[in-house]
Amino acid sequence: MKDNNRSPEVADIFRSYGQQFRDKNRVTSQQYKVMKRIEMCRTSALGGHIQACDHCGHTQNAYNSCRDRHCPKCQTMVKEKWLNNRKAELLPCPYFHNVFTLPHELNSLIMVNKRIMLALLFTAVKETLQVFARDSQWRLEGQLGFISVLHTWNQKLMDHFHLHCIIPAGVLALDRKKWIGARTKYLFKVQSLAKEFQRRYLNKLEKTYRKNSLSFNGRAEKYRDEKQFQQLLTVLWDKQWITYAKQPFGGPEQVLEYLGRYTHRVAITNNRIVAIENDQVRIKYRDRSDDNKEKELTISAYEFIRRFLLHVLPRGFTKIRYYGFLAHANKKTCIELIRKLIGTPIAYVDKLVESVQEMMLRLIGIDIFCCPQCGKGKMVYLMPITESAYDDTS
Repeated sequence: MKDNNRSPEVADIFRSYGQQFRDKNRVTSQQYKVMKRIEMCRTSALGGHIQACDHCGHTQNAYNSCRDRHCPKCQTMVKEKWLNNRKAELLPCPYFHNVFTLPHELNSLIMVNKRIMLALLFTAVKETLQVFARDSQWRLEGQLGFISVLHTWNQKLMDHFHLHCIIPAGVLALDRKKWIGARTKYLFKVQSLAKEFQRRYLNKLEKTYRKNSLSFNGRAEKYRDEKQFQQLLTVLWDKQWITYAKQPFGGPEQVLEYLGRYTHRVAITNNRIVAIENDQVRIKYRDRSDDNKEKELTISAYEFIRRFLLHVLPRGFTKIRYYGFLAHANKKTCIELIRKLIGTPIAYVDKLVESVQEMMLRLIGIDIFCCPQCGKGKMVYLMPITESAYDDTS
């Protein structure tokens, strides 16, 4: 399949092969909804309106977006609004970036218990970081604040569950009278973090198992047997868990740039799809084991859809969470207090108040309301195309 007028997209793959995939495979209701939303995104199926140029009279259709968080087309605006809100929360200090990864031995169990086991991931990481922040050996002893962002994929679209944590380099003292800065090169030793993270996650997992809260089917069916589950735990206790610490950011500007790359990612963006031909999909990926070189991978359209659906999150599951002094209940008072305690002069960037037109002009340099025909007039609303029965429940 080839379209010479534009680059291939995830939606093209779903429209061409999605029904065939669903006929032969069982998909969850949430996976089905995600597929259909992406297929319909910015098409007449979702309705829209007709625009007309106020100068030359040229008309064109403007279709509605699906707004699904898994859709590659719908994340730019959401990401920019989110980043704009974070500008009001930046602190005049370095920031650290830690990554906590679950072992692949857990993948089959996670796939049928995403809501429970990914919630355990957030909780185990939160507790690990906060207990380290209160430990005197790290010379901090206070409340940490951080943002955690869930990713479930690797560059080849396979299941790879990990949490990115963006952490200001210091803690607010427990009496809230001073800011205690962290070391300049690292926050905590990653080996120590990994062991604590491992201990907390596995203890929580075992308690969850004992409460009969886990589901078992597919590859995870064998863990219904307690002996098999205990064998899994033994393997996981013996394994070295991975906690990765990246170089600390220099300051707030670098943090915003970095957050923009991580927070509202989907499993694969449209610009990574090279071609769709002969029922095969060719994608670009970065090979982490080979100096991050860009390479290409060809897989069947069937396999592409299977891998994409691995990363559909449960309905309403929160993939970006805030903790400590950055938690929603604390940040309004804590951020202003910490800025005063640090005392470093810095020109904070105010949140932008801008329209969609202004945002797109800033991001891509194109005035989306400028008439594409005459280049002089402004495209204005003329009339609706149709009413849509689409219900956004993401």
